[in-house]
Order: sequence, then C-alpha cells, then structure tokens
Amino acid sequence: MFAVTATQTDPDNPLKGLTLGERPDPTVPDGWTTVTVKAAALNRHDLWTLKGVGVRQDRLPIILGCDASGLDENGNEVIVHSVIGTPVNGDETLDPRRSLLSEVHDGTFAEKVAVPKRNLVPKPAAISFEEAACLPTAWLTAYRMLFDKAALEPGSTVLVQGAGGGVATALIALGRAGGFRIWATSRSEEKRARALELGADQVFESGARLPERVDAVMESVGAATWDHSLSSLRPGGRIVICGATSGLVAPTQLAQVFFLQRSIIGSTMGTREQLARLAVFLEQTGVRPIIDRVLSLTQAEEGFAAMHEGDVFGKIVFTV
Repeated sequence: MFAVTATQTDPDNPLKGLTLGERPDPTVPDGWTTVTVKAAALNRHDLWTLKGVGVRQDRLPIILGCDASGLDENGNEVIVHSVIGTPVNGDETLDPRRSLLSEVHDGTFAEKVAVPKRNLVPKPAAISFEEAACLPTAWLTAYRMLFDKAALEPGSTVLVQGAGGGVATALIALGRAGGFRIWATSRSEEKRARALELGADQVFESGARLPERVDAVMESVGAATWDHSLSSLRPGGRIVICGATSGLVAPTQLAQVFFLQRSIIGSTMGTREQLARLAVFLEQTGVRPIIDRVLSLTQAEEGFAAMHEGDVFGKIVFTV
C-alpha cells in the first residue's frame, strides 16, 4: 500500500526523512481491526517525529499520521481515535504507557491503518471525511481544554494564544459556539483578521496589553507567550496548556500563581467518549473545522513544507 513514512530524523532538516512509497499492509493484532483511510490530517506531532522528538530510533521506519477518517471492515463511516492505551478511571490519556498512532504503531498516512476496535467512533453523515479527519488530535485537544479542563460557564472570556494553528483555530470556533467571549493573539495581521472572521470577538498583537484580565487562557505556544498568559489572567483564573511549540522552559513568577490563586492545568488529547461527543457537537451546531488546504497523500511533502514554514491557518488534510 502507498504510505508516508519517517525513515530518519533530523532536527534541522526534518523533511529529509520524509519518504513516500510502498509499504506492507498492516498486521492486525487480536482485538484490532483495519480502517480504509479516506482522509488524514497533518499535525505538528508529525513534524516533531521527523525532528526526532517523541520517537525511538529503533521504531523507524514508521508510518506517520495520528488522525484519520474512513471505512471500517463493514463499510461503516468512522473516525479513528488515535490514543492507544488502557483507560484509567475511564480515561485512556492517564495511562502512563499510552501512545499515539505513529509513535509505537504505524500511523494513518496510508491507504489502510490498524487500530484497536474500541478506537472507532461513528462519523456523522453531515460531516465530510476531510472535516472528520481534523477532529482526533487538534479539535479533540481544544474540546477537552475548553469544556473539561477550563471549567468555564458560557459568557466567560477566554484568551487564545497564537491564532492560526490547528488547536488555536479549533478553540476559537468551538469557544464561539459554546457561548464564550473569545479573544485571540497573533504576530500576523493576516491571521488576526482571519481569527475575527472565524468568530473571535477581539484580536491583539502577541504580547499586547488587554482591555481587562480574562477568565482563562488557552496555551499551546509555550515560552514565547507564557509571561503574557500569566499576566493576562484574572485572580482565580486558569491557564490550560496543551503544548509548547516555541519552547518547553518558561520562567514563572510563582507569586503570580499562589498569591493570586491562579491555576495551571495540563491537558493532553481526549478520550474516545469525548471524541464521540465532539462529533455530535459539530453535527448539532454546524461548526466545522477550518481547513487550510486539501492535498492528495502523494503531495504530502507540500503539506509538511507549509507547516514547517508556518504558512498555515487551520488544518492541512491529505486525501487517499
């Protein structure tokens, strides 16, 4: 089968290890099944894998891709939940041995992918395969951040740092539909304008002083925005952080945390049940993922290059 594979890693030139071509069909362990992939979405996780982050060298070559939608063995339209793990108190993301597709097991950038049977979620007919492929990583992460970890009521003010990426655009769209007042930041004037079109109430340059402090901050940028996130938060508010694309180490004035009783909440992906509810949420509200571009899987290098250069607003989707 045709697949997109990481054959080597290079932190400075990640695309060097991107290989397109034939790979063996997936093996199917007991309790697993195969999905014929119709669409798969690109995530920064895939670029990090090519940089050597989060993947062991003895796992190479490995098929890339966390997200997919397609047809199960009975022809049913499904979405693939990419977290491979045993639920702990009903939450597989709490399994210390969990992994994502493309970390231990081959991923979704292929004609077929093998996954545990429990990882399949029905795809609503109203959502296209391309839209559904955007949900399992970026949109599920955003859904959990907003509606679970942030513990907010509708009408609350939420600051989204770094408008433009997959998680950030999902946060804006979901937050608007959920009744939150959404503020967003970006260094790019174009991305700030597009955030307004997407539903943000106000947009600001990165690091700009805000009109008032917010109830929660959604963080995926990390070091570059951390100080601004903390200073923008009201007393008793929450920062929910799911990643750190600009750097993992950020100095923190601890008095700003304990004296003002602010909370810093980590969030990673989401459960299968949350993915199923996210799909229903989109079906009921009419909200749809923002897709930057749709490319054939044979054009995967173009998509990876765009993400590497930061030339993206929303999700890049590959069709198979």
